[in-house]
Amino acid sequence: MFEHQTFEAILQRMLDQVPDDVDKQEGSIIYDALAPAAMELAQMYTELDVILRLAFGETSTGEYLKRRAADFGVYKKEATSAIRKGIFTDENASPFNVPIGSRFRLNDMVYVATEKIVDGQFRMRAETAGSVGNQEFGNLLPVEPIEGLGTAILSDVLIPGEDEESDDSLRKRFLQKVREPGTSGNANDYKRWATEVVGVGAAKVTPLWNGPGTIKVTIVNNDMQPAANELVAQVSEYIEQVRPIGATVTVVSATGKPIDVSATVVLASGYTLQDVQDVFAQQCRKYLQETAFSTTYVSYAKIGTLLLNTPGVIDYSELTLNGGTANVALQDDEVPVLGSVVLGV
Repeated sequence: MFEHQTFEAILQRMLDQVPDDVDKQEGSIIYDALAPAAMELAQMYTELDVILRLAFGETSTGEYLKRRAADFGVYKKEATSAIRKGIFTDENASPFNVPIGSRFRLNDMVYVATEKIVDGQFRMRAETAGSVGNQEFGNLLPVEPIEGLGTAILSDVLIPGEDEESDDSLRKRFLQKVREPGTSGNANDYKRWATEVVGVGAAKVTPLWNGPGTIKVTIVNNDMQPAANELVAQVSEYIEQVRPIGATVTVVSATGKPIDVSATVVLASGYTLQDVQDVFAQQCRKYLQETAFSTTYVSYAKIGTLLLNTPGVIDYSELTLNGGTANVALQDDEVPVLGSVVLGV
């Protein structure tokens, strides 16, 4: 908006206000007196342009987006800790119950036993918040000695740890709140309540799905993939706390529909088939995430475009999706999940 307010333009306007019978050339007293002020004003206009972008939800970022969203009751999701399963045995390989609060280390991560599941199995919470707690599996070492402990293994991810919400995700929820306002429990309210839960990437609401007074909320995780049972339970519990009286709400996970892609490609010089296949698979995965709950099919033409735009691909033929050469339809509760990607030459 203020891009025309440059140092040169401001200085020229200031010099135009000085009578022509006064020396205004570069290096003159008048010029040297006005130039610093023009420079400061140009810097001010630059900063005003930045402030203007930060004032609107579509262009704001960082702390300013966080404050803007908070004005409307939309708050940034903080990072959460992974909940894992720990399996413990004694020296005779029998199930062993460790004390609640026991701390165990796996490389640089520390996990704390928080709740007993069954004998020898405990819920373990990562002390470091974020997705880093989801990544490693293997033998745990007690931070302090535990008498009678034989083996300790970190296994399943029960509730994935989530990183702090991205600006794009917060912006999406904020714009949804102001553009699709809720009204005492309409579909927009249920969509907003579901996506307020940490770990939910998107939600789809089906009113009257099983008769009057019934509502179905279908969710996916932050990767736009089917949600874990624990996340479904969390969303259900949260909606029960905030929903209006009278509604019967069912929360379910979306069903993943595998999308298998195969094609024959012509490679450019210097590229390997594996490198091209890896990049293409990544592009397909991103596209499928974008289609979750937004379209009713996976586009055959779009996949072809992605393949043709993959670095190293000159041309392709015999492209199939799930064995066919047409769009792949998605049911109401389905989200596409990338299956196999097979490229040949």
